[in-house]
Amino acid sequence: MKLIYKFLLLALIIVIASCSKPKVFVESDIHIIPKPVELQLQEGVFEFTKNTQIVATNAFQEELAKQFNLKIYTAAGFNLEVVKEVSNSSYIQFITDSKLSKEGYTLSVTNTKITIIASENAGFLYGLETLRQLLPPAIESQKVVENQDWIIPVVEIKDQPRFQYRGLMIDVSRHFFKIEYLKSVIDRLAMHKMNVLHLHLIDDQGWRIEIKKYPKLTEVGAWRVDQEDKHWDDRYTTSPDEKGTYGGFYTQEELKELVAYAATKSVEIIPEIEMPAHVSSAIASYPELSCLEKPIGVPSGGLWPITDIYCAGKEGTFEFLENVLLEVMEIFPSKYIHIGGDEATKTNWKICPHCKKRMQTEGLENVEELQSYFVKRMEKFINSKGKKLIGWDEILEGGLAPEATVMSWRGVKGGVEAAKQGHDVVMTPGTHCYFDHYQGPQNEEPLAWGGYTPLSKVYEFDPIVEDLTEDETKHILGGQANLWAEQIKTEDHSEYMIFPRLAALSEALWSPKESRNWEDFSKRISSMFKRYEFLDINYAKSAYLVTSDTQINLEENTVEVLLKNEFPNSNIRYSIDGTELNSTSKKYSGPFKITETTNLKASLFENDKPIGKEFNQIIKFHKAVGKKVSYKEIYNERYQGAGIFTLVNTLRGTKNFHDGQWQAWLGKDMEVVIDLEKETSISNVIVGSMENQGPGIYYPTKIEVFVSLNGENYKQVGSVERAYVKNATSELKEFKIEFSTEKAQFVKVIATNLKKTPNGGDTWLFIDEILID
Repeated sequence: MKLIYKFLLLALIIVIASCSKPKVFVESDIHIIPKPVELQLQEGVFEFTKNTQIVATNAFQEELAKQFNLKIYTAAGFNLEVVKEVSNSSYIQFITDSKLSKEGYTLSVTNTKITIIASENAGFLYGLETLRQLLPPAIESQKVVENQDWIIPVVEIKDQPRFQYRGLMIDVSRHFFKIEYLKSVIDRLAMHKMNVLHLHLIDDQGWRIEIKKYPKLTEVGAWRVDQEDKHWDDRYTTSPDEKGTYGGFYTQEELKELVAYAATKSVEIIPEIEMPAHVSSAIASYPELSCLEKPIGVPSGGLWPITDIYCAGKEGTFEFLENVLLEVMEIFPSKYIHIGGDEATKTNWKICPHCKKRMQTEGLENVEELQSYFVKRMEKFINSKGKKLIGWDEILEGGLAPEATVMSWRGVKGGVEAAKQGHDVVMTPGTHCYFDHYQGPQNEEPLAWGGYTPLSKVYEFDPIVEDLTEDETKHILGGQANLWAEQIKTEDHSEYMIFPRLAALSEALWSPKESRNWEDFSKRISSMFKRYEFLDINYAKSAYLVTSDTQINLEENTVEVLLKNEFPNSNIRYSIDGTELNSTSKKYSGPFKITETTNLKASLFENDKPIGKEFNQIIKFHKAVGKKVSYKEIYNERYQGAGIFTLVNTLRGTKNFHDGQWQAWLGKDMEVVIDLEKETSISNVIVGSMENQGPGIYYPTKIEVFVSLNGENYKQVGSVERAYVKNATSELKEFKIEFSTEKAQFVKVIATNLKKTPNGGDTWLFIDEILID
């Protein structure tokens, strides 16, 4: 008995000793995003306890202390005392050093104290955000976390941003978002050390800011006819007599409160007041602002070309805009006023007597120079109020205003041109910075505008391009992500499109170029995902998705499959027999071939467990694979698929109709004959199709199947019909025609095109595969 007692006592001592063993941090434990400029890890830890104090000597520091203390109290269950002078051995202290850069900071952690040194408020904020990321992700928890050590490593960090402008644009015109959501966006911008929120307040589909001198802007322009059940680009043109019920606007008091809130997070809000185009909401309110003075309704959806624009010939236009901007400037203390300036179709200017007179009076040769006059005149007014004009790169056309800053969105060319002319530039190319683009395979993603901008591509972004000299690069202020909201109807969807891509952008704009490394970032981002989960952020897990590239060899009748994932050295496991994936599933090591109908499953694995959504694809070797297809009406040259075997190559199209697997007919039916080469027993035909009504792609209204033994005499064996139904989403569908077993060598399939959209345009019919069995 004594021996057992001694054994248990020894075991207890060992357990206690192991439990009390201090945590030893290594660099791989530190997951700060964006990555700091310098970080020196040392031995030891600092532990947060109820005895830890925060020393705050001014109102801004007290607010920082309050917010940080709230985090500690919520997750750890104890308060940190906020004091004006050190009175304890464990404390956090803010020290001002005017020699540091405006947003730079030094974070020094010892065993007993934490010191954040900065020259301005932003530096203190960012130092505290870095401290927050040194703590476990559980610090973001909304309730007390048990059995968690609140310790951080002893470390010395010196940090400052590479670029001064690090922004995000939120479009609140196409779809309206409440002030509370914008505050949450500001919180998360600060968390990622981003410092600009660009609010797209005005567009054709809604005027979102109260202007007291012009009340109709929000009485009329803020509301549109609700057509949210239709695709954005498939909505009818509304009449000015129809009452709008969808929309909303911000009062001036709400926006002033938002600006004040943003200031506490060192975020500047830049308002965008569009001109001369994207202003149908204003013209619907005050038709006299346009050239034709024709009453219009606020558009409910897509509008192209944009011809209802402000008249550049009327003095009343400039009086209106100056009055609007005076009220805007009273709300927003920002350095910049964004005037848009993009996508103006100036056909009405060419025929407008007021515009013609203006061109003659000012000696302008064309409407491009008239737009330049418009922008320069507005810049002069904006400058007179101590502000700077910023606009999309179209403001370059016809000559750039003297002190204007250019936001380059159509690639980087406009930005390069502006920088060479000595103008400041914010780079925001659609290729890397448009967060309304898809970030994963379209089949797995919510509806987006198009394009493909995954996490890794955002991380590749660099505002500095090779074409610039050293002096010219000084004009590149930084970069910005843009979230256009045509397809973004909800806050959840908005979050999904922003995160985690904002984390990648933050590092691209903050961290030194030479320290950036995708493999390293890929390891750190998983910790940020955990923080997002604690914060209840609806972030996209698209980077976890496994995708496939498949190629068919018709001579060998084999399909080669390549599996991949965004992250480097991914642990992908798969099965080809439909079995559930687990830690024993085969590890992917390279392309493999399949020769028969296969249910392919794959997933990314971490710690022997699948993460992210499972990839699941059926590759079907049906009786028509590789057989000759004859076309009565050849497919459209824009969508040729993989050629004449597209419809019988086993490879299926995705919701990305540019993926090279679709054949399409514009305003015409599809009629094909497939030669099975010999008499074959068949009993069903499946036709794969797509519907995306925005770009005019509609399901067939009818599919008919005919069979023949000689290729001359056909009999119909089955058909399916589907009437038009409005559809706001993008969909894939298989139409199956079943019939009694028939012997046939030739199979004719006719798919009937809808021909015309409800709005009168030609319709596309898309087909990816015809399966015969």
